[in-house]
Amino acid sequence: MVRVTTDPTASRAPADLLALLDPATVAGSDLVPLLAALCDVPSVSGQETALADAVEHVLRAQPHLEVLRDGDALVARTVLGREQRVVLAGHLDTVPLTVPPNLPTRLETSPDGVVEMWGRGTVDMKGGIAIMLALAVELGRPGHEPVVDVTYVFYDHEEVEASLSGLGRLVRHHPELLAGDLAILGESSNNGIEGGCNGTLRVEVRTTGVAAHSARSWSGVNAIHAAAPVLARLAEYEPREVEVEGLVYREGMNAVGISGGIAGNVVPDACTVTVNYRFAPSRTVAEAEAHVRELFAGYDVVVTDAAPGARPGLDAPLAADFADAVRAATGEAPRPKYGWTDVARFAELGVPAVNFGPGDPVLAHKDDERLPVARLAVGRDALRSWLLGAGEPAGA
Repeated sequence: MVRVTTDPTASRAPADLLALLDPATVAGSDLVPLLAALCDVPSVSGQETALADAVEHVLRAQPHLEVLRDGDALVARTVLGREQRVVLAGHLDTVPLTVPPNLPTRLETSPDGVVEMWGRGTVDMKGGIAIMLALAVELGRPGHEPVVDVTYVFYDHEEVEASLSGLGRLVRHHPELLAGDLAILGESSNNGIEGGCNGTLRVEVRTTGVAAHSARSWSGVNAIHAAAPVLARLAEYEPREVEVEGLVYREGMNAVGISGGIAGNVVPDACTVTVNYRFAPSRTVAEAEAHVRELFAGYDVVVTDAAPGARPGLDAPLAADFADAVRAATGEAPRPKYGWTDVARFAELGVPAVNFGPGDPVLAHKDDERLPVARLAVGRDALRSWLLGAGEPAGA
């Protein structure tokens, strides 16, 4: 599904989010009710449509934006004729809810007096989405024109295998709409810049045996037992720390799943250990695969998913300027991004990209996911001031 329009009546999606985004007051809002509303629309990967509908309704109501929808991905752009363009991008989906579900959100005060919003998505990454939506409503209106053109990208299926990514779909269908001089991903970074990202490789390490009745196990070969050396190699593995352009990336090699056996009285003849390797952006996917195959030499190794990392990119003039502005506004110096993010997709398009969002990445995907709500306005104000020219983006 692809729709391009600037007609605010084109969408009949619910207006719940729009009611929280009054253009006259959004610049001074604390964004807390908006974050709660965004999180309380469950959007586990594959179930983003309701939230995409609500976000689309907000975007189409803005006369200064051109809007396109492709599936559950949305692109909204200012067309002010600026010499440079900044892309703000973030994913709408979350990992699955806990049992019992960690929604709806709730506000709690920590022992040290910090007000936090608890719930799925608060950190990864609807805090960033709230900031993007607030800026999309404000910037471009008369008297609030940014010094660069801005593209806002909201997309689906980030938390699952790369082949399903809504951003990947936009890359295939509309790469020209993702062009820019800098991309800023709203991934959580404690309101500091996290440059680049590790690559990720997922493989299945398979062992085989001979099936037998478990009462006569000596007549078979247990494939699960044969996987013990695989687990031992992982337990003994020492991941690297790799410096890339001044940032130190930590790698990781972990078993993330194991399966085997068909019944409680059968010696299994097959076992699969799923391994995830997070590798520094100085390595290519091919080099990462070769490293994993070397580690598991003698075993059947099948690659099931892979995505390259991205180098920091902070040497790009606009990125360096943004890093200086963030440091001045929040006191946070650039750090590496250990997890994989879609900065890698922008890097492949030739667009320098960084991560900048209000949450603590250590809490992403955790059952106790939570965000100190004061960080929302701090992150919004730092990004807003820079886009309006307080940071004087290079070439503006």
